[in-house]
Amino acid sequence: MISLLRIGLMALIATVTLCIHPQPAHAFCGFYVAKADTELYNQASQVAIARDGNHTVLTMGNDYQGEVSDFAMVVPVPTVITEDQVDVAESIVLDRLDAFSAPRLVEYFDSDPCQIMRPLANRRLSLSVADGVAEATAAPAPPSSLGVTIEEQFSVGEYDILILSAKESDGLETWLRQNQYQLPEGASEVLAPYIRQKMKFFVAKVNLDEFDSTGYQSLRPLQISYDSPKFMLPIRLGMLNADGDQDLIVYLLSPEGRIELTNYRTVNVPTDIDLPLFVQDDFGQVYPEMFQRRYEQENKNVAFLEYAWDMRSCDPCSAPVLTPEELEAAGVGWLDQPTPQPRRSGSVIAPPRRPRPSSIFISRLHVRYSRDKFPEDLMFQTTSNRQFFQGRYVTRHAFTGSLDCPARLREEYPDAAARQRLENQTGQNYRVIIDEAEDRGQRYLRSLMTRFEQESQNLARLTGRDIQEIRQRISDEVPQPTPSPWLIRYPKSS
Repeated sequence: MISLLRIGLMALIATVTLCIHPQPAHAFCGFYVAKADTELYNQASQVAIARDGNHTVLTMGNDYQGEVSDFAMVVPVPTVITEDQVDVAESIVLDRLDAFSAPRLVEYFDSDPCQIMRPLANRRLSLSVADGVAEATAAPAPPSSLGVTIEEQFSVGEYDILILSAKESDGLETWLRQNQYQLPEGASEVLAPYIRQKMKFFVAKVNLDEFDSTGYQSLRPLQISYDSPKFMLPIRLGMLNADGDQDLIVYLLSPEGRIELTNYRTVNVPTDIDLPLFVQDDFGQVYPEMFQRRYEQENKNVAFLEYAWDMRSCDPCSAPVLTPEELEAAGVGWLDQPTPQPRRSGSVIAPPRRPRPSSIFISRLHVRYSRDKFPEDLMFQTTSNRQFFQGRYVTRHAFTGSLDCPARLREEYPDAAARQRLENQTGQNYRVIIDEAEDRGQRYLRSLMTRFEQESQNLARLTGRDIQEIRQRISDEVPQPTPSPWLIRYPKSS
């Protein structure tokens, strides 16, 4: 059973578990083919965090699968949350952020190697790839007797919500158990640090009548907003019920620049790498293999940057730029605000405050975590770093026309008058042009030989796949012209 979000900040109690263009950039071009979105992972949780100064809007994706009557979640938060700070979001918000920022596969088309006067730019082609509730055995003790205080109690959408504070982790654990939450072993020990930090606990359950009235087939994401200098994402509680490695995708939105981790190293995923053309049909399997291999090479205790970009543009675009309405739904509240006016201090007019920023910079972090590799919660900071980055992988289509360049020239320029025009246009003698064209097709075939080998090595290195199998698949699937030396070395299997 997959829980709502297997991280501490979205620590869930589900069934019998508590889980408790703004700057210059080189143009990539190429046409988008496929993306590595969260659908590639069986256990991927999504969180969006919009952070402006000390103001945070947190959207928690809901991937819970099970009876909604068994669902509840506990979220450690830095301050008391009131009803007007909670909302129910639509899943499309996270889906759009995912699609916009996902690592992407692009394609190029080789130009005609025989072309003399009109070299073809890389053409673009659109492809359609695109556990049960514990039985109560005794009346629950009053919360106050256990050091638990119900700070707020309200309903939003299909959720009934409590905001709890606690003095001791044992008391909080007891209160949760008495209220029919069966906790995993070790919960009290993990809750204790949050209580020492005087954090509160946001507890949400499903109101079945309200859920039935919504007409939705699945639970919608919950969104919380609050003001606090504390900028963190607890993940330790979620590790209590983690069955192996868990994937967490965090979309971090800022009016300044990248939002970065301060207590874990962040590395970029491999990028700008040429891969065999057949990867277009396999990207949904290839990217997870690449990620897992890099994760193991980094000793499993780093976060991976998959995307960093100003959201007003994309290159190439794996999804349309988000609309102002979608950005607002994701928690972006700093756009289209009036410019502050000069301030008067006594008889002196102070300069106006710095104008509000109008940009949204997105950072996409991918964390694969386990109990032994991530002993601390994720701590963030907003930076002015606006360097662009994307996980981008390249496939190239070989030219499939005739490579007999001299014959094609003679056909295109069949008489003396046409050849004279060619000489005038190129400034070269027709015989020289024919001589230079003589080896052009063969040079191109030799370049393909080198390219196929490099693509094979890249895919083997990134995924650990057998390089001989990769070479064989290139031979079997790549269309003509395939360089004859390649086919001699790696004949087609049928």
